Amino acid sequence: MTRAVAGVAVGQTHHASRRSDVSMPEMIREAIDRCLDSRGLRIKDVDAFVLGNMEMFEGINYVEQWMSDALGLAGKQVWKLNNGGTVGASTAITAYNLIASGYHDRVLCVGFEKQSEGSTQSAITTVGDPIWERAVMAGAIGNFAAMTSVYLKESGATAEQAAKVAVKARRNACNNEYAHLKLPNITVQEVLDSDMLAYPVRKLDMCPSSDGAAAVLFAAEDDAKKLSPRPAWVHAAVVAHDQQYMGDSPKRLAEMRSLIEARTKAYKIAGITDPVKELDVAEVYEPASYAELAMYECLGFCPKGGGGAHIDAGVSEMDGELPVNPSGGVLSTNPVGATALIRVAEATLQTMNEAEGHQVPNVRRALATGYGGNAWTDLMILGTERP
Repeated sequence: MTRAVAGVAVGQTHHASRRSDVSMPEMIREAIDRCLDSRGLRIKDVDAFVLGNMEMFEGINYVEQWMSDALGLAGKQVWKLNNGGTVGASTAITAYNLIASGYHDRVLCVGFEKQSEGSTQSAITTVGDPIWERAVMAGAIGNFAAMTSVYLKESGATAEQAAKVAVKARRNACNNEYAHLKLPNITVQEVLDSDMLAYPVRKLDMCPSSDGAAAVLFAAEDDAKKLSPRPAWVHAAVVAHDQQYMGDSPKRLAEMRSLIEARTKAYKIAGITDPVKELDVAEVYEPASYAELAMYECLGFCPKGGGGAHIDAGVSEMDGELPVNPSGGVLSTNPVGATALIRVAEATLQTMNEAEGHQVPNVRRALATGYGGNAWTDLMILGTERP
């Protein structure tokens, strides 16, 4: 029998393209301290840590080994994950399982990346199969361009509709103290006029490269009720993995099989049949504007091929029926090891009614996703009611 688990505290750094003012341990400690200080806690009050980082993005192996003292890990049980862009959400799901199983009562998740000190794109290129894929891989942008071309053909979505996603994200970020890329006056035409990276993806269609860290504290039921006046209870925590070679399945965006699988399982667990009506906010992992359109479809927010019409109708705007990425999303902030945990952190804040300037009114249920690796999806649903 599993125990009820809730997110009870959140901390983030101020994300930026370069945090040259701090070392990596100092940067991570900012997020940890903000998280624990918000509930009057110290590291000694935490049972275990789950760390997430794409360590080769900084060109360093076992990054946690040389900063364990600075992070307060000495003598603690520590799990380290390294599984692509979804790693931050994986830390949250790992924490959930550690607590739900009765193994720990309080687990702190920490995601981090200092991309300014490494070579992210060259690291991504080596992800592909060395025989069948690597020679034609061109980092994240090239991959997304190929998938986007297929998605546009399959869905009928347009560059203008994708640009609306980019505009929404950067404007929402202006209300988020910690967001990296804030563009209050950005227009659809500016997105369409920005430099072409790889057809049809333009510069303002893509996420930035950020330095930053995030931390989320999860706790078992008794502790959760003591630590937070409004805990963010975990209603579902699902992982779905898929191996999709570029040549075998260029529909990786048009038909995100792992996201569809994760959605199906999570909605069943949480008893959700109409996500637009039964969810109040969503934080999705959209590394490119076109990805958010496809994710609307794969999450069941709209029919297949309806992502463009969904953004046109304003459903995902801050004042829409189901706001998506009120924080500004990945399009505004992307420290890869922390990016998916930020989705969980933001969903937790929304559920606890602590998202301040970008709080959506009356949130009772929030969804968060992580997406990365080779088509790996993590999905969490959080709510104000104990499951």
